[in-house]
Amino acid sequence: MPRRTNRPVTLRQQVYEQLRLAIEQGSLPPGARLPASREHAVSLGVSRNTVLWALERLQAEGYVVARVGDGSYVSPGLQAPAPAARAAALTPPPLGLSRRGRLIADTVLRWNPPLQPAGCFRIGAPDVAAFPFGTWDRLARQASVGQRRRQAQYLDPAGDPALREAIAQWLWAARGIRCEASRVLVCSGSQQAIDLAGRLLLDVGDEVLVEDPGYPGIRASLLGHGVHARAVALDDEGMRIAEGARQWPRARMAVVTPTHQFPTGVRMSLERRLALLQWARSHDAWVVEDDYDGEFQYGSHRLPALCSLPQSERVLYVGTFSKTLHPGLRLGFVVVPQALLPSFAMARALNDRHAPGDSQAVLARFIAEGHLLRHLRRMRELYQGRQQVLIRALAEASQGRLRLRPSERGMHLLHELPPDSDDQALSRHAEALGVTLTPLSRYTLESPRKGWLFGYAGYTPAALRAAARKLGPHLLTEPAL
Repeated sequence: MPRRTNRPVTLRQQVYEQLRLAIEQGSLPPGARLPASREHAVSLGVSRNTVLWALERLQAEGYVVARVGDGSYVSPGLQAPAPAARAAALTPPPLGLSRRGRLIADTVLRWNPPLQPAGCFRIGAPDVAAFPFGTWDRLARQASVGQRRRQAQYLDPAGDPALREAIAQWLWAARGIRCEASRVLVCSGSQQAIDLAGRLLLDVGDEVLVEDPGYPGIRASLLGHGVHARAVALDDEGMRIAEGARQWPRARMAVVTPTHQFPTGVRMSLERRLALLQWARSHDAWVVEDDYDGEFQYGSHRLPALCSLPQSERVLYVGTFSKTLHPGLRLGFVVVPQALLPSFAMARALNDRHAPGDSQAVLARFIAEGHLLRHLRRMRELYQGRQQVLIRALAEASQGRLRLRPSERGMHLLHELPPDSDDQALSRHAEALGVTLTPLSRYTLESPRKGWLFGYAGYTPAALRAAARKLGPHLLTEPAL
């Protein structure tokens, strides 16, 4: 039975840490079958729920994969870490952290934002070089001395009033969302908006429906709050909300990317959207709409946002300027019901008070004077062209073996593989070549789906062709294609 220590560590945490240590040290190698939960619980002298909790957490972090009807296995794509990395991975969280503090400290195991500059094919990277820095600087210089002094003071944590008004008008024009500026909270991007929703609308132990595959940053934020992220499978119409509601009837929230699902690119159907809104009303639950890539729709008909539909009063709409402008700006927003705005603003103030005043003021003018609209028009044309370059370059490099399907939305393309494929092997080869090729399995919880994600928005045609040529020899011998 796991040894009890003087630290405030629960029994299930001890079981989890022992299993993780065995995996990281190689005692349980990649592909190894784990003992059945019932037998494991008996051998340890603990309840089966204790073992199931540990396995669920390991699965959420990518250490373990579950095969329906066949048990749990160590993820076959794991590699033995280098000695220094292994030592760092085994370093326990600092003593003295609360239980929630330990959860937050452990998020590095679930979500580790990249720190290095974006390499070709990495997803989520806009073309920063195409940003109109000259226009931005000119708008910044237009501020009077008095305006600059006011922006240098402590400001409203909800955001600059002019920026909130500009965002509200932009949402109506671009996404069909009718909202007053008083419902808009300026934040530091979509991640902070989701963090605020988790802190204010959920309690420890609550359950949240998340897309599978889905964005790990969302799951990490929820788990850091002591909330259970419950995986719900996707199909061609988006999240299977009816299935999720049956499996997790006590769920208090659903987090979705309905316009351009991350990472599969699926568009949620109208029928599924209406079912999701009905679920929220009947269960007194919330829906967080992360409008990932919502501005980058290339077809003649634009899909409106979920919260533009009738009876969407329980939807929180999250947007960011990290993709439309550039991630260094660190500005985003969330649209919340009027009654929640003061609470969200206070939570924002407790966290980091408010966003930089000068950046907010310049962005407000940037939107109001039509520069955002013009910039997005240029980027849609630019990105659509680069998508075509990517498709042709990979088809040529693979001699026709890899043919990506074009998409009318987004900044990356998905090439899906059979579920029994190994989508991490080629990713490792690509990394050695200096190319970032993300495996789809990195974004799954329970889903068996496999594939590769190809980002194209932030890279020149020459860079896309060069990266494709580097991958070419490996694509010619890739058995999964």
